[in-house]
Amino acid sequence: MKKLGLDVGEKTIGLAISDALGWTAQGLTTLKWDENNYTTAKEPLRKIIDENEISEAVVGLPRNMNGTIGPRGEASQRFGKWLEKEFKVSVQYWDERLTTMAAERVLLDADVSRQKRKKVIDKMAAVIILQSYLDAKQ
Repeated sequence: MKKLGLDVGEKTIGLAISDALGWTAQGLTTLKWDENNYTTAKEPLRKIIDENEISEAVVGLPRNMNGTIGPRGEASQRFGKWLEKEFKVSVQYWDERLTTMAAERVLLDADVSRQKRKKVIDKMAAVIILQSYLDAKQ
Protein backbone atom coordinates (compact mmCIF):
# COMPACT_ATOMS: atom_id res chain seq x y z
CA MET A 1 0.00 0.00 0.00
CA LYS A 2 1.13 3.52 -0.78
CA LYS A 3 1.86 6.27 1.72
CA LEU A 4 0.97 9.92 1.40
CA GLY A 5 3.30 12.67 2.64
CA LEU A 6 1.80 16.02 3.58
CA ASP A 7 3.39 19.41 4.24
CA VAL A 8 0.46 21.25 5.82
CA GLY A 9 0.48 25.02 5.71
CA GLU A 10 -2.13 27.69 6.37
CA LYS A 11 -3.02 28.14 2.69
CA THR A 12 -1.49 25.15 0.89
CA ILE A 13 -0.83 21.45 1.45
CA GLY A 14 2.11 19.93 -0.37
CA LEU A 15 1.53 16.28 -1.27
CA ALA A 16 3.92 13.45 -2.10
CA ILE A 17 3.23 9.76 -2.64
CA SER A 18 5.33 6.64 -2.19
CA ASP A 19 5.73 3.80 -4.62
CA ALA A 20 3.83 0.60 -3.74
CA LEU A 21 6.88 -0.87 -1.96
CA GLY A 22 7.41 2.21 0.18
CA TRP A 23 10.94 2.91 -1.05
CA THR A 24 10.68 6.22 -2.88
CA ALA A 25 8.65 9.41 -2.63
CA GLN A 26 7.49 11.43 -5.61
CA GLY A 27 5.92 14.86 -5.60
CA LEU A 28 2.22 14.79 -6.40
CA THR A 29 0.64 18.24 -6.20
CA THR A 30 -0.02 21.26 -4.02
CA LEU A 31 -3.57 21.83 -2.81
CA LYS A 32 -4.87 25.29 -2.04
CA TRP A 33 -7.05 25.25 1.04
CA ASP A 34 -8.36 27.34 3.92
CA GLU A 35 -7.01 26.16 7.26
CA ASN A 36 -10.16 27.45 8.95
CA ASN A 37 -12.35 25.24 6.75
CA TYR A 38 -11.06 21.66 6.38
CA THR A 39 -13.79 20.83 3.87
CA THR A 40 -11.85 22.90 1.30
CA ALA A 41 -9.33 20.02 1.19
CA LYS A 42 -11.75 17.13 1.73
CA GLU A 43 -12.71 16.13 -1.81
CA PRO A 44 -9.27 16.55 -3.42
CA LEU A 45 -7.76 14.45 -0.60
CA ARG A 46 -10.52 11.83 -0.85
CA LYS A 47 -9.86 11.44 -4.56
CA ILE A 48 -6.09 11.02 -4.05
CA ILE A 49 -6.51 8.61 -1.11
CA ASP A 50 -9.08 6.47 -2.92
CA GLU A 51 -7.37 6.39 -6.34
CA ASN A 52 -3.99 5.50 -4.85
CA GLU A 53 -5.23 3.15 -2.12
CA ILE A 54 -3.41 5.12 0.58
CA SER A 55 -3.06 3.20 3.82
CA GLU A 56 -0.88 5.63 5.76
CA ALA A 57 -0.34 9.37 5.84
CA VAL A 58 2.84 11.04 7.04
CA VAL A 59 2.14 14.57 8.23
CA GLY A 60 5.07 16.92 8.64
CA LEU A 61 5.27 18.11 12.26
CA PRO A 62 6.96 21.48 12.55
CA ARG A 63 8.88 21.70 15.79
CA ASN A 64 10.78 24.57 17.27
CA MET A 65 14.56 24.22 17.10
CA ASN A 66 14.57 23.15 20.78
CA GLY A 67 12.19 20.28 19.93
CA THR A 68 9.03 21.75 21.44
CA ILE A 69 5.79 21.95 19.50
CA GLY A 70 4.46 25.42 18.81
CA PRO A 71 1.26 26.73 17.20
CA ARG A 72 2.10 25.42 13.68
CA GLY A 73 2.86 21.97 15.11
CA GLU A 74 -0.43 21.97 16.99
CA ALA A 75 -2.23 22.93 13.76
CA SER A 76 -0.57 19.99 11.97
CA GLN A 77 -1.63 17.63 14.75
CA ARG A 78 -5.24 18.86 14.52
CA PHE A 79 -5.14 18.29 10.77
CA GLY A 80 -3.67 14.80 11.25
CA LYS A 81 -6.43 13.84 13.69
CA TRP A 82 -9.05 15.08 11.22
CA LEU A 83 -7.36 13.14 8.40
CA GLU A 84 -7.34 9.94 10.45
CA LYS A 85 -10.99 10.29 11.43
CA GLU A 86 -12.26 11.46 8.03
CA PHE A 87 -10.40 8.98 5.80
CA LYS A 88 -9.67 6.06 8.15
CA VAL A 89 -5.94 6.10 7.38
CA SER A 90 -3.13 5.63 9.85
CA VAL A 91 -1.39 8.95 10.51
CA GLN A 92 2.24 9.30 11.49
CA TYR A 93 3.94 12.59 12.33
CA TRP A 94 7.43 13.32 11.09
CA ASP A 95 9.74 16.09 12.26
CA GLU A 96 9.86 18.57 9.41
CA ARG A 97 12.36 21.04 10.82
CA LEU A 98 14.26 22.65 7.96
CA THR A 99 12.48 20.71 5.19
CA THR A 100 11.33 23.88 3.44
CA MET A 101 14.90 25.19 3.57
CA ALA A 102 16.19 21.88 2.18
CA ALA A 103 13.58 21.98 -0.59
CA GLU A 104 14.57 25.56 -1.42
CA ARG A 105 18.23 24.51 -1.60
CA VAL A 106 17.46 21.61 -3.97
CA LEU A 107 15.45 23.90 -6.23
CA LEU A 108 18.14 26.59 -6.19
CA ASP A 109 20.79 24.00 -7.07
CA ALA A 110 18.58 22.90 -9.96
CA ASP A 111 18.48 26.55 -11.10
CA VAL A 112 14.69 26.74 -10.83
CA SER A 113 13.37 30.30 -11.16
CA ARG A 114 11.91 32.08 -8.14
CA GLN A 115 8.43 32.05 -9.71
CA LYS A 116 8.55 28.28 -10.35
CA ARG A 117 10.02 27.61 -6.88
CA LYS A 118 7.00 29.26 -5.25
CA LYS A 119 4.71 26.85 -7.11
CA VAL A 120 6.52 23.65 -6.12
CA ILE A 121 8.21 24.36 -2.76
CA ASP A 122 5.43 22.79 -0.65
CA LYS A 123 5.27 19.70 -2.86
CA MET A 124 9.08 19.37 -2.63
CA ALA A 125 8.92 19.72 1.17
CA ALA A 126 6.32 16.91 1.24
CA VAL A 127 8.72 14.72 -0.79
CA ILE A 128 11.52 15.37 1.73
CA ILE A 129 9.19 14.60 4.68
CA LEU A 130 7.95 11.35 3.14
CA GLN A 131 11.34 10.20 1.85
CA SER A 132 13.04 10.76 5.22
CA TYR A 133 10.23 8.81 6.90
CA LEU A 134 10.57 5.95 4.39
CA ASP A 135 14.37 5.88 4.77
CA ALA A 136 14.09 5.70 8.56
CA LYS A 137 11.66 2.77 8.36
CA GLN A 138 13.86 0.61 6.09
